[in-house]
Amino acid sequence: MKIALLVISILLIIIVLLQSAKAEGGAQIISGGKSELFANRKERGSELVITRITAALGAAFFILCLLSMFI
Repeated sequence: MKIALLVISILLIIIVLLQSAKAEGGAQIISGGKSELFANRKERGSELVITRITAALGAAFFILCLLSMFI
């Protein structure tokens, strides 16, 4: 269980770091620039795949954390 949690957390960190376009918008919020972070824009191609992988890994991480509390 702990090994699976470790592997998923490392993969989650890597995949979040690959999302560079969204990180630029997040930096503008801190610096006070005009932000389009919450603007509606369609994700296509690799962005869509990375977003779906991130969501799946996040859900798996959350479920494993909950299961590890009860085991």
